[in-house]
Amino acid sequence: MPPLSDLAIRRAKPTGKTQKLFDGGGLYLEISPAGGRWWRMKYRFGGKEKRLALGVYPEVTLALARNRREDARRLLAQGTDPGQQKKDAAAAKAGLNALTFESIGREWMKGRIWAPSYRIKVEAWMENDVFPWIGSRQAAELEAPDFLSIARRMERRGAIESGHRVIQNCGQIMRYAIASGIAKRNPVADLRGALQPKPKRHYAALAEPKELAPLLRAIYAYQGRPVTRWALALAPLVFVRPGELRQAEWSEFDLDAGVWVIPAGRMKMRAEHMVPLSRQALAILREIRPLTYREPAAGSMATAAGRYVFSGRNSAHRPLSENTVNTALRRMGFESDQMTGHGFRAIARTILDEVLGFRPDIIEHQLAHAVRDPNGRAYNRTTHLGHSKSSRPRGPCQ
Repeated sequence: MPPLSDLAIRRAKPTGKTQKLFDGGGLYLEISPAGGRWWRMKYRFGGKEKRLALGVYPEVTLALARNRREDARRLLAQGTDPGQQKKDAAAAKAGLNALTFESIGREWMKGRIWAPSYRIKVEAWMENDVFPWIGSRQAAELEAPDFLSIARRMERRGAIESGHRVIQNCGQIMRYAIASGIAKRNPVADLRGALQPKPKRHYAALAEPKELAPLLRAIYAYQGRPVTRWALALAPLVFVRPGELRQAEWSEFDLDAGVWVIPAGRMKMRAEHMVPLSRQALAILREIRPLTYREPAAGSMATAAGRYVFSGRNSAHRPLSENTVNTALRRMGFESDQMTGHGFRAIARTILDEVLGFRPDIIEHQLAHAVRDPNGRAYNRTTHLGHSKSSRPRGPCQ
């Protein structure tokens, strides 16, 4: 097909459908049924076919359109997408730099209430692993593969768990962009199942029984919110899972009988769990009861405000936040790789077995783990409570 000429363009008339008059090198003139005439360039980049707008005829002449086509082909030869460069230039010219992923990410980080150490970590992730790659891109134009490439780079250097955290942060930034009216959807949600699984690891806990005394002293010297201190103090005495502790309800306790019965619906194994309460545990519960319990009116259920043993900071109608205990441990000087709220269970397992000599199956029962007899039947844990000689500790406890 011969290249276009000015005469051919002037003679071309609108028809009932869109026409394309090709000049070569991907350049063509598109004529709409209404008579509008636009210069377009067809090209491929990253394995995809794309279109580049080069102007409107006759303001942009054939000669000028050809010059713009050659400029675009030079960019392609350099590995640059001319369409993306045009969008970036237009965004900068229009003062739209505030809509880039980096600018939105920095605004989002500025509004977070984080511990200083965690803020440093997140900012370092963004500076090193995210912003250099997609920071200058418009947030509304980002797609799932853009974020997956970030995760893959981190996975290749072995930072698998950090990669999950970075992608989680990117998803939160995109949700902030949506809430701000900058983006329409969150492409990070499309990565579900695409990332390399995080390596399994044990919850951090103090390794030696002799380390427990300094931890207990730190707990009882804790100067934060009293409800948090009481939760910390009760944790090593009952060694239940953190979620079971923070969501404890007064209706589950019989302080006179010294028993806490956690309903099956709140247990990981979906079986009711009985926790005997020591005199120290009962003392803590009786101390906190006047603060968080509200006596219901005659003939009515307990009020929502008096439901939880460990009520939240901002609302008595909600339980303690899931991060509260770990945050308190950090403030007391115990790093995340030293001790966690879940670590009280590991400490209890070690001391009850290695120091006090309790039978392992009884310990597992009280940790609410699934324990079965040789025939595969679940043991009845209530048979071990309080009186069985075979359940009493040996050695140091006699």
